[in-house]
Amino acid sequence: MGKNIVVASGKGGTGKTATAAAVASCLAVLGHKTLCLDCDVGLKNLDLALGLTELAVMDFSDVLSGGTALADAVTAHPSIDGLFFLSAPTGTSPDAIDADAFRRLGDRIREEYDFCLIDGPAGIGAGFRLAAAAADSALVVSTGDAASLRDGQRTVIELGKLGVDDIRLIVNRVRPFFFRRTRSTVDDVIDTVGARLIGLIPEDRSVMLAGSLEKPLILYKNGGPAARQFLAAARRLAGEDVPLR
Repeated sequence: MGKNIVVASGKGGTGKTATAAAVASCLAVLGHKTLCLDCDVGLKNLDLALGLTELAVMDFSDVLSGGTALADAVTAHPSIDGLFFLSAPTGTSPDAIDADAFRRLGDRIREEYDFCLIDGPAGIGAGFRLAAAAADSALVVSTGDAASLRDGQRTVIELGKLGVDDIRLIVNRVRPFFFRRTRSTVDDVIDTVGARLIGLIPEDRSVMLAGSLEKPLILYKNGGPAARQFLAAARRLAGEDVPLR
């Protein structure tokens, strides 16, 4: 039985979608059959981060309607074995999607995949609640700034209310000078957000460049500092004992 993980953030600009794509790609590279499910209904971008814009044709509404089997709706990544993608619909709103039907889709996904990374929209609105409906656990993505920390804390609280209790924290875009100037530490981030740390991702221009070129980070110029730390986070998700540095 697989595991569905919602990737969430309290505010935009934390790198949530890039994180979802990077962690999913790394899980697939590690040999786990992995699905990337875009749940940012109306504002999908996960296909860009995965480099699948021209290949993804169907979205999860095709599966919910019963007209298409899950296996026929997903798109296999041409360069990463074991990585698959299912897009979000654009011509509707999260409120119009049956949460129970989406939850049943999550059940089918668990039967066919080792991991599913669900990229929900930023914030705690209807799209966030829909994404969490099919999730067993969560990755909350935060940076070190005060607004991101406050919103990350609220996201953790709301996930708990929705029954998602297994929550891990990825601190993204880590810049040592920022922590020195603000006299704060990663421990302060953990304490404020209130979730267990699973990854520290350094600020790395390769993330932006890979996204602009629509190329998975793990395949961009043999990776870089961020790619290596996303791989370490994926290994921890998969149950490996990888020390945090």
